[in-house]
Amino acid sequence: MGSAMAQAPEPSAMIAGAAAEAERRLHQSFTNLAFEDFGPAPVKGPIYQASAGNRTLYYAPESGHILFATVYDTNGVNVTALAESTRVQKRLSAIDPDKALVLGPPDAPTVIEFTDPDCPYCRALDRFWASKQAEGKQVRRLIYFVSGIHPEAAAKAEHILCSPDPAASFRALYSGAAPSPLATCAKGHAKVAADAALVAQVGITGTPTLILDGKLVSGFQQGELEAFLAGRVKAAPKAEAAKPPAVPPAKPDTR
Repeated sequence: MGSAMAQAPEPSAMIAGAAAEAERRLHQSFTNLAFEDFGPAPVKGPIYQASAGNRTLYYAPESGHILFATVYDTNGVNVTALAESTRVQKRLSAIDPDKALVLGPPDAPTVIEFTDPDCPYCRALDRFWASKQAEGKQVRRLIYFVSGIHPEAAAKAEHILCSPDPAASFRALYSGAAPSPLATCAKGHAKVAADAALVAQVGITGTPTLILDGKLVSGFQQGELEAFLAGRVKAAPKAEAAKPPAVPPAKPDTR
């Protein structure tokens, strides 16, 4: 006695059906997009997230793929950025503001700054802060020195920290001064070493690196700094210019 048996769908048909369903669901989230091609990706199996320095990468061991990518969910949320922000916040908890070299008034918005006296972009950043100070837009800079990139950075950082006026010494060195000999002291040497340990712990790999409201900014990104200042700093009112003395009406030359 025979019996009718349902025939299993072909694997190719199952794959095509799954792809069609996936495309339909994706189109529900991005209705304005017309997909020209849609099909299985070469990445297979579970994907793992890893971080190295300030970068996030994804690894699929089954297919042997490494992805340097930004991942969004179907609501448009940048989940890579969220993961990086969480990681940054965890690392930033190691920063002790009381151990920084402080430049600027205590009531100004705070910027955490990892810097190197021999880094040209760090010097450009210092000129930027000086120009903003001239406009009445001051910030409070918490300075930590990065001494593992340029060979004389540690000695120059120690010189700044050992000077009678570290702020003035900082400005001079970052303006191109080359004092000789460089000042040394046990306290400054210990601070440079402590900063180097912090740099490794936080994962700073380049200079300048800034932290603005908990956000890590790599390099001298003037646009981001301008936006930060625009939202938090108001320019000090300028004094009204003195009016010139009244000039009597010109008389005809009768000579």
